[in-house]
Amino acid sequence: MPVPVPVPQQRDVPAAETSHGGDLTVLVIEDDPAGSITGPELSAAAGTRVRIRTARNLTEAGRLLTDDVDCILLDLALPVPAGSAGAAPTASTSTTAAPGAEHRPEPAPGRADELAVLTHVLRIAPLHAVLVLTAQDDTELAAEAVRVGAQDYLFRGELDARVLSRAIRYAVERKRADLAQHQLTESGLRAQENARLERGLLPTPLLEGSDLSFAARYRPGRSRALLGGDFYDTVRTPDGTVHAMIGDVCGHGPDEAALGVELRIAWRALTLAGLCGDRLLSTLQQVLEHERQSEEIFATLCTVDIAPDGRRAGLCLAGHPAPLLARHGRPARLLPYEDGGPALGLLPRARWPRRQVELGGEWSLMMYTDGLIEGRVGAGSSQRLGQDGMVAMVNSRLEQGLTGEDLLEAAVAEVRELNGGELTDDVAVLLLGRDPERIRRRGRSASRPGPVSTAPAAAPAASAQRPPLYGP
Repeated sequence: MPVPVPVPQQRDVPAAETSHGGDLTVLVIEDDPAGSITGPELSAAAGTRVRIRTARNLTEAGRLLTDDVDCILLDLALPVPAGSAGAAPTASTSTTAAPGAEHRPEPAPGRADELAVLTHVLRIAPLHAVLVLTAQDDTELAAEAVRVGAQDYLFRGELDARVLSRAIRYAVERKRADLAQHQLTESGLRAQENARLERGLLPTPLLEGSDLSFAARYRPGRSRALLGGDFYDTVRTPDGTVHAMIGDVCGHGPDEAALGVELRIAWRALTLAGLCGDRLLSTLQQVLEHERQSEEIFATLCTVDIAPDGRRAGLCLAGHPAPLLARHGRPARLLPYEDGGPALGLLPRARWPRRQVELGGEWSLMMYTDGLIEGRVGAGSSQRLGQDGMVAMVNSRLEQGLTGEDLLEAAVAEVRELNGGELTDDVAVLLLGRDPERIRRRGRSASRPGPVSTAPAAAPAASAQRPPLYGP
C-alpha cells in the first residue's frame, strides 16, 4: 500500500524573504545516510554558521521542512514513493500557493519521471530556494531541472564545501529576486486593472443636440487613484433640458469613491426617468441610506436643470457650495444659496427647494466641490482660499480672456500653486456655457448650401434611358 507523503504547512512569508542574521539552514534530501557535506565544512567555507538537516526520503523531508529552512539541496536520483509524484494536495492539507506556481513549466516529454522528485518538492515547498544534485554526465537533465523551477544545479563529482556554500547563497538570492519580480508584475497588473475600472466609472456627458459647451476637471485626493468621493454628471433629456450635477461624499477612501459612483448612476437614471428637484434628491437620499457603510456618511449635492432655450435654470443645493455664474460683460458671482437644503443623509425627512435662476443670453456656469476652495493660501498658512478667493481668482482669469478648458486648467493649477503642492481633498469642477454667437455661426454653417457644380451633365447611361416603371 502506498505511503502518503505529508505536505508541510507553508509560511505566508517566503523563505527567501526571511532573515536569520548571517546563519543559513539547509535541508539536504538524499538517500546517503552518511551525507556528502557536513555543517562544519560548509560553515568554514561560507564564513558563517550553516546548519544542515538531512532527510533520506520525501516523507522525512516533509517533517523537516520548517520555516527556518533557507535552501533545499535535492538529489534528483532520489526515488519518489509510489502514489506521491504529481499527486495534488488533499483537502485537509493547508498549503500556500507560490507566486507564479500556476505558470510553472511542465517537464519536457520523456523527462517527467526523471524530474518527479523535483516537481514533488516544488509543490510541497513552493516558496523555498531549491538546488538539485545530478550526475556530471547529465547536463541536459540539470538544465531541464532549472527550467522547471530549481534555482541552480550542482554535479555530485564536483561537490565541495566552497562551491556548495556559494551555490546556496546564489540560490537564495535568486529565489528572492524571482519572488520580488513576480510580486512587482502582479502589482502592476492589478494597478492597470484598477485604473481601467476607475476610468470606466468616470462619466461621459450625454449632451447630443445641445448648444451648450461643456468642460470638466477631476483630481482625486488619494494618491495613485483615478476616482475619489467627488462625482459629477451631465445629461440632456428628450425635451431639450440640460441637467447637471456635482456632489461630494464625505471621506476620501475607496468606499466613498464607490458610493459616489452609485449616487451618480442613480442620479442619471432618475433624471432620464423624469425626476427633478426635491423628488429626485429625496430618492437619492434613500439610495445613500441603503448603500452607505455607516449612518455617519453623508453627501453634498448641487443640481441645475437648464431650460431648452438656455436662458434660465432651476437650482437645488443639498449642503453644497453654490455655483459661480459669469454673464457676458459682468464679473462672476455666486448664485444665491440661502434656500438650500441639508446634505443628503443628515435628516430623514428633509426637503430641497428648487430656486429659479435667470442666466441671460451669454453665460458660463461653474459648479465645483469644496476641494477647490479649501486649499491653503501659501505653504504653511492656515488661511483657506474660500469662496471669495475663488471668485476673485476666476474673475482675474476671465479678464485674461480664458474660457472653457483653459479656464478650468488655469484655475486648478493656481489653487495647487497657492496650496504649495498637491491638494489633499478631491477636486471636481464642471463648466457649462452658452455663447449665442457660436450658436449663430453653427446655424449658418448648417444651413449653407453645398457647392453647385457647373460641369456639363454626363450623357445618360443606356440603362437609364428606359421608361420608368411607375408614373408618366
